[in-house]
Amino acid sequence: MKHFKVLIASIALCLSLSAAAQPPVAGAKPDERKMVNAVKIGNRIDVTIDNLFFTSYRFEDDEKYPFFFPVNSPISGASVTSMRNGIYPHHSSLFFGCDRVNGGNYWQEGLERGRIISVGARVLETGGDKAVIEDECIWKRPDADAPIKDKRLITISAPSHGIFQIDFDIEMEMLMDVNIPVTNHSLFSVRMDEDLSVKQGGVMVNSEGQSGEKATFGQRAAWMDFYGKRQATGYEGIAIMQHPSNKWFPSPWFTRDYGFMSPTPMYWPENGEATLLKKGEKVKLRYRVIVHSGTVEDAAIAKLYEKYKAE
Repeated sequence: MKHFKVLIASIALCLSLSAAAQPPVAGAKPDERKMVNAVKIGNRIDVTIDNLFFTSYRFEDDEKYPFFFPVNSPISGASVTSMRNGIYPHHSSLFFGCDRVNGGNYWQEGLERGRIISVGARVLETGGDKAVIEDECIWKRPDADAPIKDKRLITISAPSHGIFQIDFDIEMEMLMDVNIPVTNHSLFSVRMDEDLSVKQGGVMVNSEGQSGEKATFGQRAAWMDFYGKRQATGYEGIAIMQHPSNKWFPSPWFTRDYGFMSPTPMYWPENGEATLLKKGEKVKLRYRVIVHSGTVEDAAIAKLYEKYKAE
């Protein structure tokens, strides 16, 4: 009997050590600390959460603008965003840009038409419960002075079970008088993975309870969630939130059932004409991105927005 008890104790110890050696997984319990790491590798910054690859902030020399891709789900590990689908090669996952800025184009393909160039991407904080990335970008095209520069602070965390979060704090400074005629290509945007699109059975819903392209296109809303079902892991998606302190809040949304959403102030300007910004003017914009498991109700997106708007 004595030898049997020793054997049982040894087995229990081995099992305990084996469990402790297992790497953390996405979907850890809320009270478990999630380690967020960011490392700069050439012209990108890779971000992991509990040793699981989450996303890359990419700022290659041959790209139109900096962007995040992939943007992986905390449950399946597959990206909820996609790159350059079909006839829309200018949709690069999760990005920030604008067309028709003083005659330049800082959104669609064609580097000669304008680029948003990263000149200072670096990791400010890593290895704790968040990673912080800082970048400075110049909006430039050949044979023309730069109209805008922007500074962006990007904070990445995993605040709860099934949630990865990216906070964007962007300050745009006008280096000259800026004229942006009415354009449907403006500012913060996401292109969904096609498997999660409304056309494939997914759901796009806003803070007002409106759903689908026809109901949400051109409508003002504080947030929008886009999610769909993956066969192996169930529902997952991504929400974009606009902070109430933003200029043009709440911006109307440009939406597409094929998998695109963007709060787009320059397509519905208040005066119905061009957006005019004076030299030296600074525009501060804040967005929160929630990459989540489950539906909009499962992820409690409305409650998460209430928390965000109070910050």
